[in-house]
Amino acid sequence: MRDPRLVLATRNAHKVVELREILAVALETAGLELVGLDSFDGLEDVVESGVTFAENALLKARYAARATGLPALADDSGLAVDVLGGSPGVFSARWAGPLAQVAGLDRDEANNRLLLAQLADVPDEHRDAGFVCAAALVTADGAQVVREGHCRGVLARAPRGGNGFGYDPLLVRPDGRTLAEHSAEEKNAVSHRGQAFRTLAEDLVRLLP
Repeated sequence: MRDPRLVLATRNAHKVVELREILAVALETAGLELVGLDSFDGLEDVVESGVTFAENALLKARYAARATGLPALADDSGLAVDVLGGSPGVFSARWAGPLAQVAGLDRDEANNRLLLAQLADVPDEHRDAGFVCAAALVTADGAQVVREGHCRGVLARAPRGGNGFGYDPLLVRPDGRTLAEHSAEEKNAVSHRGQAFRTLAEDLVRLLP
């Protein structure tokens, strides 16, 4: 009997919950159970040395598949701010660097504070930005697929909303709400991660029958 686990290459519990919701139908169809890296002992964190979201997603998925012998999913996502030439980009998760520890803030809060400070003098009409997500699937026999999703908006001048994580409290969608002001269901319907993984779900069902 095959192992029903599908590994999501993350230790972020928020992502595991979010992806279980987004992939619910595909997971049920394929008879799979999505688990994070914390379900395994001795796994290391992968250095995200790629220069694109797709490269980083594949690095993480390949490692998880090789280390566990199971099919693996991974994503790399971030915020691309137009006026900053696409930054923070692949550095989104660590944009504030050591500032978080120095200031006694959690990483998300430190990243948001730094970005808002950098954009303090940027007028509203030039605050366009978007999330990008590259989602990768690597099977136990080495097949691999990458899909991308995008979510555009403008950046608020202060965080709003208590849902989501990362830069969600800053990106204002066309309806005037930040992603963090959306319910989980609403966010999954429009988010970059939702788009990327819904597309990848078709590959998942096809490659992991």
